[in-house]
Amino acid sequence: MKPTVGVIGGGAGGLSSAIYLASSGFKVKIFEKNEKLGGKLSFINDRGYYFDIGPTLLTMPFVVEHLFSSAGENLYDFIEIKGIEPACRNFFNDGIYIDTSSNLSKMKSELSKIYPSAGDDFDRYFNYSKKLFENTADIFLFEPFQELKYLLRKRTLPLQRVFTLDAFRTINKANQSFFKDERIVQLFNRFATYNGSSPYLAPATLNVIPYVEYGLGAYYVQGGMFKLVEALEKLARKLGVEIILNCDIEKILIENKIAKGISYTGINEYFDFIICNTDVAHTFNYLIDGFENEKEKLNRLEPSLSGMLFLWGVNAKTEILRHHNVFFSEDYSNEFLQIFKDRKAPDDPTIYVSISSKSNPDHSPPDSENWYVLLNMPYLDSGQDWDSEISRMRFAIFNKLKKFGIDIQNKIEFEQVLSPKDFFELYRSNKGSIYGFSSNSRVTAFKRPANRNRKIKNLFFATGSAHPGGGIPLAILSGKHCSDLIRYYSSKR
Repeated sequence: MKPTVGVIGGGAGGLSSAIYLASSGFKVKIFEKNEKLGGKLSFINDRGYYFDIGPTLLTMPFVVEHLFSSAGENLYDFIEIKGIEPACRNFFNDGIYIDTSSNLSKMKSELSKIYPSAGDDFDRYFNYSKKLFENTADIFLFEPFQELKYLLRKRTLPLQRVFTLDAFRTINKANQSFFKDERIVQLFNRFATYNGSSPYLAPATLNVIPYVEYGLGAYYVQGGMFKLVEALEKLARKLGVEIILNCDIEKILIENKIAKGISYTGINEYFDFIICNTDVAHTFNYLIDGFENEKEKLNRLEPSLSGMLFLWGVNAKTEILRHHNVFFSEDYSNEFLQIFKDRKAPDDPTIYVSISSKSNPDHSPPDSENWYVLLNMPYLDSGQDWDSEISRMRFAIFNKLKKFGIDIQNKIEFEQVLSPKDFFELYRSNKGSIYGFSSNSRVTAFKRPANRNRKIKNLFFATGSAHPGGGIPLAILSGKHCSDLIRYYSSKR
């Protein structure tokens, strides 16, 4: 009989593991609590406005290509992926803005507008970031590096590279060593937020991310990022994956430290393997009885950034803006102090604005735009008044935009807002965090939970809060790691 796998959660990681395993002959069943698959990779369509809710950018599309090719399919028979140029328009408080790009000559030219030597400085920085990627990707992205026996079997354990990780200084310190202008330092410091962390605390190892965006490219899925979920679902169903929607899991059934099955709506269903596409901390806190030491260990890890998301249907056109835009705060270090130390919404938030109608005009009515406005926020803590913070942040956004001649306050005809409380309710994320755990120290950066749980046999995690991290390509890799390990351990039976 085919080995059976129950997957809790139908986000990118859950779908990835299901597709890899189903194409290898396993019988797979996905349980999703919401009415549609995708997890954080979701959308809203209302009054002629389409909004991505989760990721608005795709990097490393070759990871998705591999997932489809492993099942004998061509990704581009399902969706179209388009490069974004410029990658982002970046606005600074002194009124200057520059465009970042995966066209390196354009990138150097734009940086030189801020500081004369910045183009040459970027050459050195880009090579540094590329080298970090080359030294870390094989082991820390493309393999489940916590699995020593598995890696020794594959002979893919280049331990000597551990000494080239630049893990003993922060992102900010490293970036200051390359660039003399603090605005450029701030530009590259922002990549820490892709990991849900502070650039003033997280190790410089995370400076691999600029190479991923500028060296490997920034992309968008034509028609909306949710088209990727639709393609994954179509492929999964074609491979025979069974999908159950609107199904909130009550417990993972464990006997003698072995994951045996799943309990939902009074039903106990048993599987050979269980994959959680749910947040690791949430899973142990709410879905698993016992294992108090494991819960305490996970709860000691600092959650990542959360966010506040404004979805605005704007009855106007803004010629100065591009598909992706960032308006930086004046005091970046204070922004992260307020988020991680004070656990409050920052007084002067950095504002990310994505307008997908710039690339897909049908995402908004004529002469209008769909604004996805995301602010960095603290994770859930006691004493936070999110209704008050939403009101305060709304006006902070309007005031900053007006500095650049953008006034949309009276042109918004549709609004929906998500706070950290909503992220928790929708996705069962750890204290409303978006990226699982932060990497705000050299220790926590390398303590992200493994894909195979050591305490409970046959329990695996394919999620952004487990190895290798959050974001579409990393979640898909997390699913791949789970499938590889399940095939490996299944063959040992």
